[in-house]
Amino acid sequence: MDSALKKNPSRKECEKAIRRILITEILENGKNKHFRMATDFITYFEALYPASDSLTKQVQRAVKAMNMPKDEDGFFIIDRTPEQVAQDKELHALFEQANVQIESLDECERIFLSLDPDYRSFLTYRITHSDTLQDKYVTIQETNNGLIIYTRDKKKLEQVLQRLMLL
Repeated sequence: MDSALKKNPSRKECEKAIRRILITEILENGKNKHFRMATDFITYFEALYPASDSLTKQVQRAVKAMNMPKDEDGFFIIDRTPEQVAQDKELHALFEQANVQIESLDECERIFLSLDPDYRSFLTYRITHSDTLQDKYVTIQETNNGLIIYTRDKKKLEQVLQRLMLL
């Protein structure tokens, strides 16, 4: 037996190598653009181990055991489980249906309305359905003893709230 030839790697060793290959791929390209099936890894393993059917089968077993999901183009995803991918797809669909937009609150100022906790939900509902207040705030957050209102124009909102309190 030739001592220069290494014996086939274990399934666990194959998994570690495949994980390293895919992580390197993501670091270099931002995503996996080359690996769709077990045979795509064979060239790497054949550079380290003698080519054989048993090596191919071992790599196939490792890929199967890793249970990696695939993206929409059929490439392996290393950083998420199949469950996470399913959850992400569901969230994506909900985001589309709800027309979700990311809006920064960095430029917003806050106003706190201290009030009886029994009225928080009802007042939130009324404010969100008020024609007078609809363009005066970005969002409202209920707290244990009131409401925090985020606005881009604090003075204008304060004026309208003061006027409503004095009616």
